[in-house]
Formats: sequence, structure tokens, C-alpha cells
Amino acid sequence: MKRRRDVSVFGLSFLDVMFCGFGSVILLVMIINSDTLAKRKEVQQDLRGEVVRLETEVRTGQEYLVEIRNTLDDVENERVTAQGRTRKVLSDIEQKKIELAALLKITSAQREHVNQLQSDLRRVDAEKQKLSSEREDAEKQGRSARRFIGEGDRQYLTGLKVGGKRILVLVDASASMLDETIVNIIRLRNMSDEAQRNAVKWQRTLYTVEWLLSQMPPDSQFQVIAFNVDAKPLTGDGKWMAVSQGSNLDQVMSRLNLLVPAGGTNLYTAFQQVRSMTPRPDNVILLTDGLPTLGQSGKSSGRVSGKKRLDYFRQAVRALPDGVPVNSILFPIEGDPYAPSEFWKLAVRSNGSFMSPSKDWP
Repeated sequence: MKRRRDVSVFGLSFLDVMFCGFGSVILLVMIINSDTLAKRKEVQQDLRGEVVRLETEVRTGQEYLVEIRNTLDDVENERVTAQGRTRKVLSDIEQKKIELAALLKITSAQREHVNQLQSDLRRVDAEKQKLSSEREDAEKQGRSARRFIGEGDRQYLTGLKVGGKRILVLVDASASMLDETIVNIIRLRNMSDEAQRNAVKWQRTLYTVEWLLSQMPPDSQFQVIAFNVDAKPLTGDGKWMAVSQGSNLDQVMSRLNLLVPAGGTNLYTAFQQVRSMTPRPDNVILLTDGLPTLGQSGKSSGRVSGKKRLDYFRQAVRALPDGVPVNSILFPIEGDPYAPSEFWKLAVRSNGSFMSPSKDWP
């Protein structure tokens, strides 16, 4: 028979106490752990919120940073633009300074120019007053474009018209203008040029031309054509010249004084010159001593009869343009009885005048 095992009360109680202690510790641990977990969760939630807030702030900061960078770029661009504008403004200022200096020089030059103009104006006024005084004196003495000195102070009632805007003087420079008689003409033709230029009849012709030039209106134009076999203006180009310029009158007289009367008389070429002038003259003064000795062809056939000379004259008159008055001054010559009546008819037909001057005219 088995032996009974003895039970120890102390042993069971101890185990119970131990287990109870262990259970209390476990319970305490669990309680503490539960509180720790709860606090941990609270801390974790707080930390997550903080993280979210920080992340939000970071994102916001990054956005602000981008905006600030963009703003900084804009500011930098504006700064560069402002620098460019500043350089341009400085350049413009320098340019304006240069222009201002130039304007100051111009203003100074203009001021000097104005002073010079004022001085010139005062001088012109003085000259004007002087000319006005001289004009008044000239009006008292008579209106003349060129001074003419003759013997005495004679005026003739001739009806000769020296007016007009364009006055043409035709001067017969043929050999017949040397003298009134055929014998003396032949004699003078065999003398020197100087003797022919000083022939009495030719000198009367030159005096007459000079007198005509002195009586022309100062505001008109003129031309002088000498004709014998041919007709040529005394001024080369043949253009109209202003009477107001005394040098033109002096030039014509100088060239006329160098002419030597020679050859036959071709009035047709002279009237052809009248027709070809542009614009045409409104007054023609013809100085001659008789009917022409040459016709349109310009060829001489030896001795020319009075009837033939009459035909040559009428042929020349047909070449004359209409509407141009012809004022004839007929110097004397023997053996030409038809001349006075024909030139008088020409004056009537052209609404001009005719005169045969005395030996002491002009």
C-alpha cells in the first residue's frame, strides 16, 4: 500500500501569493502600458498635427520662396531696364548738351547776322534816301536812262516813239552811211578804218543811237542790231538786255564805235531778225539812209536801179511781222527819191513814225 504524500500548507500559500503578486504586477504593467499607449497615441496625434502644420508651412514657405524668387527676377529685370534707360537718358543729356552748345553758337551767329542785317538795312535806307533824292533831281532834269551830252539843250517835236517794254534799234552799217554823196562815199571807202569811223554822217548815226538809248524807259529792255549784207546783234547772244543796267548801254556803244561801215544794204535780213526774236519787240527804231541795195538772196547784181531797190524794200517789208511799229529815222543821201515816201508809208502801215533829222540833231 502506497504511502500517503504529505501536503504542505505553506507551500500552496506561497505559490498563491506568488501568483497573485505576479498577476498584480502583470495587471499593473498592463494598466501602466495602457496609459502609456494612450499618452503615446495622444503624443503621436499631436506630433502628426504638428508635422502637418509644419509641412503646410513648408509648402507655404516654398510657394512664398517661388514668388519671392519671381519677384526678385522681376526686380532684377527692372533694375537692368532702369540701368539701360539711365544710360540712354545720360546719353540723351550729353546729346542735348552738344545740341544746346550748337544752338548757342547758331544763336550767337544769328545774333551777329541780325546785327549785320540791321546794319545793312540802315545802309540800304541811307542809299534809298540818297537815290530818292537823286531821283527827284533826275525828275527835275528829265527822265533818261543814259546821260547824253550834246550842244545846248534842244528838244524837237518829232513824234518819234522811244517807249515800249522791248525796244529794238536797227542800225544801217552799210558803206552808204559814210557820207551823203556817192563821190565822198567812194573816197572814204579807200581810206583807213579810223577815217571811216570818224566820217561825219557815221558819227551823226552814233550820236543818234546814243541819244535813243538815253531816252529809253529805265524799266524796259533793248537790243541793237547792226545790218549791212548781214544782220547781227551787237551783244553776241542777241538776248534782250535791261536798260536799267548802264553797263549794257556802255557795252553796246563800245561795240558800235568799233564798227566800220561797209558793204551793201540788206533790209530783209534785218526784218528777219525782228521776226525771229523771242519775245518779239513791241517797238522798232530803224536808222538808215535809203532803200536797200540787196534782196532776200543777198546777192549783188552790179548797179541796182531805183525800181529794183523799191522791190527789195517791199520784199523786206513783207518779212516784217505784223503788229510791230517801225519808227524810221532817214539820213540824207543823193540819188534815192523813193525812200522818203516808202518809209513814210511803212510808218503809217505799222502805226509808227517817220523823220528825217536836221544836221544838228540830236
